[in-house]
Amino acid sequence: MEPSIYRFILRYSKREQIVLLIMTGLSFPFLYYSLDLPKKIINEALGAKGAGGFPVEWLGLTFDQLEYLWTLSGLFLALVCINGGFKYVVNVYRGQLGERMLRRLRYDLYARVLRFPLGRFRRMSQGEIIPMITAEVEPLGGFIGDSISLPAFQGGTLITILFFMFMQDPVLGLAAISLYPIQAYVIPKLQRQVNLLGKERVRTVRALSDKIGETVSGVQEVHANDGARLMLARFAERLGRIYDIRFDIYKKKFFIKFLNNFLAQLTPFFFYSIGGYLVIQGELSIGAMVAVLAAYKDLSAPWKELLGYYERKEDARIKYEQVIEQFDPPGVMDAAVQAGDAADGPAGPAGFRSSNLGLVDDDGETQLDGISLRIEPGERVALLGPTNGGKEALGLVLARLVLPTAGSLSFGDRDMAALPEAVTGRRIGYVGPAAFAFSTSIRENLLMGAMHRPLLEPERDEAARALAHKALSNAEVSGNSVDDPGADWVDYDAIGVPADASSLSGRLVELLDVVDLWDDCYLLGLRGTLDPEQRPNAAARILEARRGFAERLAGDPALVELVEPFAADRYNTNASVAENLLFGTPVDGTFSVDAIAANDYVRSTLDTVGLTEDFLTMGRDMAATMVELFADLPADHEFFAQFSFISPDDLPEFQSLVTRTDRGGLDSLPEEDRTRLLSLPFKLIQARHRLGLLDDTMQRRILEARRAFAENLPPELTSAVAFFSEDSYNAAASVQDNVLFGKIAYGQADAAERVGTVIAEVLAALDLRSTVIEVGLDFQVGIGGSRLSAAQRQKIGVARVLLRRPEVLVFSDAIAALDGGAQGRVIDRILAEAEGRTVVWALQNAELARRFDRVLVLRGGKVVEDGPPDKLDRAGTEFRAMAAGG
Repeated sequence: MEPSIYRFILRYSKREQIVLLIMTGLSFPFLYYSLDLPKKIINEALGAKGAGGFPVEWLGLTFDQLEYLWTLSGLFLALVCINGGFKYVVNVYRGQLGERMLRRLRYDLYARVLRFPLGRFRRMSQGEIIPMITAEVEPLGGFIGDSISLPAFQGGTLITILFFMFMQDPVLGLAAISLYPIQAYVIPKLQRQVNLLGKERVRTVRALSDKIGETVSGVQEVHANDGARLMLARFAERLGRIYDIRFDIYKKKFFIKFLNNFLAQLTPFFFYSIGGYLVIQGELSIGAMVAVLAAYKDLSAPWKELLGYYERKEDARIKYEQVIEQFDPPGVMDAAVQAGDAADGPAGPAGFRSSNLGLVDDDGETQLDGISLRIEPGERVALLGPTNGGKEALGLVLARLVLPTAGSLSFGDRDMAALPEAVTGRRIGYVGPAAFAFSTSIRENLLMGAMHRPLLEPERDEAARALAHKALSNAEVSGNSVDDPGADWVDYDAIGVPADASSLSGRLVELLDVVDLWDDCYLLGLRGTLDPEQRPNAAARILEARRGFAERLAGDPALVELVEPFAADRYNTNASVAENLLFGTPVDGTFSVDAIAANDYVRSTLDTVGLTEDFLTMGRDMAATMVELFADLPADHEFFAQFSFISPDDLPEFQSLVTRTDRGGLDSLPEEDRTRLLSLPFKLIQARHRLGLLDDTMQRRILEARRAFAENLPPELTSAVAFFSEDSYNAAASVQDNVLFGKIAYGQADAAERVGTVIAEVLAALDLRSTVIEVGLDFQVGIGGSRLSAAQRQKIGVARVLLRRPEVLVFSDAIAALDGGAQGRVIDRILAEAEGRTVVWALQNAELARRFDRVLVLRGGKVVEDGPPDKLDRAGTEFRAMAAGG
């Protein structure tokens, strides 16, 4: 990247900066004449200056006094509009240029992050990287647009005004600039001190961001070790440092402003005194004096802009240099390597060959030392050894994720260091112990392994195509990627399936079985939702499963009591009041359980059937019961989980609310308190809470409200709730709830497990298990895969690599989170899936190495044993010792 911000600006925006300079230069003549016209109006149009008086001739035309006044005034207004137009066009063009350059800078920084050596991320956390790309470079966008044109425009404006002043009277011109040398000398010195403090502030805030990120990542350890007080003390200390720095900045910054304002107010003193003297002596006209004063009023703005520009320039320079310093580490990947072509790799299947291979990490520790070996195409090699003995490092080097610091490594007939990432990233697959899951669905996480470039144009209407074309054009102008993110990026040829959704889903389900993720995805699929419009056949089959499930329950007396089905004319005692009222599932937040009490339509429905006051009374009784019941219980007591409509944090508020209600009655409560009380009955479940508040009469009245709710629902709210219907699929409900079409009964022993078993049997009988698994593929895994276990993330990482069928598979403790039995089972399936391809696997368990053709034992960065497992399995070998111990 360019070492200075001005080199960056000139490299990528030279043409645009020249255009801005031209527009700026064209504006100055109009500015000068707009300054001169007031003098002409006062001296000539109002004073009839001249030998002959009025009428006067001007520009070949004859004017009387009033016509002359209106003409000059109109011309002045036109010049004002022209000057304003120039400023508008220049400012908009500047802003557009600044945003494009900021977009380019952020893109370049992000692209460099993708080329950082892996060791860089051990010394530079995301808490430092993210603010630099987002917040720290934000001011640079505005500065880049102003970098050349603003000083040219404001400096030119300043010179034009000064020239005009000197043309009126040289003495007033000298008075106008008399204090500028002092400001030009003192201000930069003071500003330099502010800049140094600003640089220190940026470093300190960056370190603070790093600590916040570290706390978020390790919050579990903080809670487990009662470390919150220590963390708060350390955080307060860092905040104190920032406070001291910023306070020093404020003192110096506002002193600069005070000095500027003071000096600026001295100049009018010279004007009034010297200019007044010259007017009295008849050496200066009143018009010229007024024009000079008006010009001076306009003079302060460009001068302040130039001083402000100097401050911003220094701030931008420091920010840019600090950011570039962090984004230019040694060993960064060349951009050409990342953008290379996949055709530049070796022809045909390729193996590895190393000679005297060495690797020293950033701390100076030797990871690999003098390794010379050959791995033939199709060979299956297990790497064994102690942690940090070299097996993990060798896996990273073979996958070209880390470059060796000594010796050579070839892939086929090509040097690994020179191969484009398109070759190593497609022909070699790597999965490490900390497999990462991106914050999207399981399906997207799996497909990322086979998404290298856009292959199929998306189907768009004309308007969408125009918007996409505009977006890509702007990206090109900004130096960003012009690949269409909305295209189909899936490499179906690499996966080995036809380019259709059904075949692709089928292949994904097969791989889930390979990595032992079937059951996990099945359970996630039961909790997921299915769109019947996109998959009508699947929705119809699940309705068939609903009927089969109902038949199983009806035919077995031991099961019939486990589920209370939904019925339009019957209250479901195992469902909440809200669910009974809606008799459906909320699609969005309009009728969610937390918002339903404040919904105007729901409130009007309650008023219509006369339930509002009853619900308020019920809410008051529930609050009073909870306050009395939980008053002396700890926050983690099991009762809070059972009666989940009031949290421990909300209990004191409801206690105050009950007191106010008892003192003034329900009618005296403000609307906010009424809504809080109304929210409680909606969460009440008769079979679970058993508070005696939902007798048969109240249940019938809620059914009456159900009918009123459905019959009078406004058209604009029909999409906010998906109603229950025995013959229709509910798109807002989960797959399991669609099969159940009811609620699991509270109080029945092992009801959830027994119902789950019946559902599984019904789905299996209808061959719907794979359909549910496909729904599970759309499960959102959370930030960094936080909604998945470590074992599930590892399985996804392995399946992601297997999907694109690379010719070389490198695994480094890739399934270490699985139990021993599962590891052997998954390895067998993976080896069968990778039949005929090269597999290199760094293992913890030496017994698992018996499944491989060859074993390399590494210790101290050296290969100490090499051979087939049966040959190494003899007394005195490292392999035998590890197998016996593990």
